[in-house]
Amino acid sequence: MNNNVLIIAGEASGDLHGASLIRELKKLDSSLKIFGIGGNKMHAEGMELIYHIDKMAFLGFVEVIKHLSFIKKVQARLLDEIKKRKVKHVILIDYPGFNLNIAKRIKKLEPRLKLIYYITPQVWAWGKRRVKKIRNYFDKVLVVFPFEEKFFKEKNVKCEYVGHPLIEEINNYDFISRDQLNEKFNLDPEKEILLILAGSRKQEVKSIFPEAVKAAAKISDEMKMQIVVACAENLDENIFNDLTELKNFKVIKNHTYDLLKHARFGIVKSGTSTLEAGLLQLPMVIVYKTSRLTYMIGKTLVKISNIGMANIILEEKVVPELIQNDANADKIYNEAKGILSDKDLYENIKIRLGKIKEILGEKNAPRNAANSIYLLINEHKAS
Repeated sequence: MNNNVLIIAGEASGDLHGASLIRELKKLDSSLKIFGIGGNKMHAEGMELIYHIDKMAFLGFVEVIKHLSFIKKVQARLLDEIKKRKVKHVILIDYPGFNLNIAKRIKKLEPRLKLIYYITPQVWAWGKRRVKKIRNYFDKVLVVFPFEEKFFKEKNVKCEYVGHPLIEEINNYDFISRDQLNEKFNLDPEKEILLILAGSRKQEVKSIFPEAVKAAAKISDEMKMQIVVACAENLDENIFNDLTELKNFKVIKNHTYDLLKHARFGIVKSGTSTLEAGLLQLPMVIVYKTSRLTYMIGKTLVKISNIGMANIILEEKVVPELIQNDANADKIYNEAKGILSDKDLYENIKIRLGKIKEILGEKNAPRNAANSIYLLINEHKAS
């Protein structure tokens, strides 16, 4: 019996969700041999890494073109491993640029192989042309937002809403107290935390952090706060010091949820972090900046008014969004100061962010996804 399963996750959030999925799959069948692309968290759950996610952090159309030869090399290696290991089941996690392309090549190589997409790309926001690819390539699609199930089913995609994995991640997280955080990282107990989350890719950090920290410095001086930068696990802490002459901030790694819980305000890069901040009811300003070409192409494709996941789920602009040229120090400062200076507005934002968890519900996404995937594995074995 072939128990080899290929999983591909190309970024930090995929590593987090992939790890919890592997944990649940192993509970169902400890004999599964899982390999592919992931990070430290997936590796810790027993996955054999063919490539680490820190080699796969390409952002935008321009960066993909620059790394095209490496991407082709990775794809060729994965296809070779599928043949060599006689893989029958492949799970792809988010990372649409790479995963949709490799899905096409996998299906061409092994038409009978079962392809599962866990955490699909946001095709309802942009790239609706990708729906046809998802319908044609995938045997099962597992989505993490309630509205996605309706969207895909209307387009005849085999789809199941399993819940959002962040609910389970946060529910099970062992938070430390503010006092413990202060002691562990020598934080000033008298000052509120002004938190910066600038992304998990070097390109993102280089685009977003310099302006974010300039704004944060001005706010922290005026409002007697302390700046803390949450560093993604896959990044070197020194990257932040190299990007600015300012030194009035502390970089902390591996405690993002603790920081989100205890911070007063966040300057947060658009992406998974905005949902994490929203679930922990942290008022924030959402920022996003990429290359000019990537932005111009993306602008023609995006069909929704908000880019921050917290705002998208709530179907209104609860927290401000600053995109591209607007993601500058002056505008970040003005938006943040406006919220921090208005107690009623601040509390109102916290209350509205609290509705995110109500909308997403309490489903155990990793367990539901693992059960659904394992059912498909067993059906395939029996056929």
